[in-house]
Amino acid sequence: MRLNKFLSSCGLASRRKCEDIIKAGRVSVNGQVIENLGVVVNEKKDKIIVDGVELKLPSQFVYLKMNKPKGYACTSSDERGRKTIFDLVESDVRLFNVGRLDYDTEGLLLLTNDGDFANLVTHPKFHCEKEYNVTVEGELKESDLAVLRKGVVVDGTRMPTAKVKWLNFDGKCTKVSVVIDEGQNHQVRKMFEAIGKDIKLLKRIRIGKVVLGGLYRGKTKPMTQEEIDSFKVGL
Repeated sequence: MRLNKFLSSCGLASRRKCEDIIKAGRVSVNGQVIENLGVVVNEKKDKIIVDGVELKLPSQFVYLKMNKPKGYACTSSDERGRKTIFDLVESDVRLFNVGRLDYDTEGLLLLTNDGDFANLVTHPKFHCEKEYNVTVEGELKESDLAVLRKGVVVDGTRMPTAKVKWLNFDGKCTKVSVVIDEGQNHQVRKMFEAIGKDIKLLKRIRIGKVVLGGLYRGKTKPMTQEEIDSFKVGL
């Protein structure tokens, strides 16, 4: 088994994040520090240590969905001392978040210790849709929506196209639905900054076919088998 897949399967992080951990020299195999991403390990015999802790493959996988509140960082420990999403999770199993939400963004987040599952959700080649409800100050015109759909230009680079649907205007703020399938860093916020609109509330309500539903802020619940299997369709 490749080392990054082993680390991910142990619930350390997604495969791509595990590659960063390997390159940082934080992983040793049988006492030797490894920085080569192509290393293959024997998960039954080799002693694999990350940051002084030996890792073992889990006996079972856990899949949770969370309604992340604003004011929580998507990390196991925050260098700035902020609250993290794992302060809200009660689990005897080491979990990691599948993808991220900004500190000031709320809504649906998936947690697991299954690296292969995380890869199905996050790898760009699978084009997993993510839907957000976005509330902005002022009134959005159809011309604004057209620009967002086409892909705004940020720092000379055109952002990916998006599905944008007007929901309502209450006289002060406009609410729209935005669906993306690439997930570049801060993509939704950059989209609205590019047209001069200030986001008041950003909330993710769907990942693939999994919806937030009526889950309370700060709470988690197990994903159903149907929700888990929905990411494997077409493989």
